[in-house]
Amino acid sequence: MNTPIKFYQTGTFTVGNRLLAPEQRSVQSSAERSNSLNSGHRACQGCGEALGARYAVDAAMRATQGRLIAANATGCLEVFSTPYPETSWQLPWIHSLFGNAAAVGTGIAAALRVKGQKGGSQDVRVIAQGGDGGTTDIGFGCLSGMFERNDDVLYICYDNEAYMNTGVQRSSATPPGARTATTMAVGSEPGAVFGQGKNLPRIAMAHEIPYVATATVADLRDLEAKVERAMALHGARYLHVLVPCPLGWGAASHDTIRLARLARETGLFPVFEAARGEVTAVTRIRRRVPVEEYLRPQKRFAHLFAHPGRPDMVAQIQAEADRNIRRYGLLDEPQEDARAAEAAEAAAEMAARLRELP
Repeated sequence: MNTPIKFYQTGTFTVGNRLLAPEQRSVQSSAERSNSLNSGHRACQGCGEALGARYAVDAAMRATQGRLIAANATGCLEVFSTPYPETSWQLPWIHSLFGNAAAVGTGIAAALRVKGQKGGSQDVRVIAQGGDGGTTDIGFGCLSGMFERNDDVLYICYDNEAYMNTGVQRSSATPPGARTATTMAVGSEPGAVFGQGKNLPRIAMAHEIPYVATATVADLRDLEAKVERAMALHGARYLHVLVPCPLGWGAASHDTIRLARLARETGLFPVFEAARGEVTAVTRIRRRVPVEEYLRPQKRFAHLFAHPGRPDMVAQIQAEADRNIRRYGLLDEPQEDARAAEAAEAAAEMAARLRELP
């Protein structure tokens, strides 16, 4: 269980670390943090992936007392952090191909076993990391194999919901209705098609591995705590982190944290933990908001609101958020669940009526 923290700054989403005892402060507030992903990289302004990687790897370094090796798939994170001949990484770091980071991580863990590691507290641990393209698409087979073998690797997916490094093409993590370079905002069903894609956290749960969790860069403490819990375990573990991309999403660089928070508070990105295929904890929605509040600041959804607009598609997206809220129990009050069900039913009815219009 997490240590309860009193929020002195009422009415905000933050708490000043200076008001907390040293042992309660975040990894990022500590002068002893490892700075695993150091300054000087080429990430875009407001890059959620740079934040997510820094937070996650620094937390893993603290959990292992610096005994950590990282395998990194090709993608934005690799490209902006290691422009040849430079690197921003301050730990043993290996660049894999686009689709085999999980397999490379498995190989590192196997080599460490051959060298005599037996699962003790002094072992060197392994993480593998990649974006959604290298995880949900190109690296899907290698990752499933890692899960099936229960290899001792923590795999972290930094999900920015498209192939951002190669020009913002759709991935299987791209949300429905979103405009990308390969799902243009044209035709009767503009943007990414509804009903396609993969929910990789749930697929990971189906493998019944020791630990699966989701997180966002909007909640630093939650992300750090989940990395530390994952590193306390052995076997295959999976962490799926939502990392907004200002460039690919068409959002302001200062809105990265806001959008990550809105994704959770709408229900579009449920934040939870699971062990052996069963959900064990959820982060409940603090202030529920309609999906429109999340969609409007992003140009990739601008076609849903430009005249004459697509309220039917917005209703479909709202229905998906409502389903997540019911599925994971993201609201505190039972009456809120009932209202969510009524709203979902009304949204589905409106979408059906709009589809019947000429």
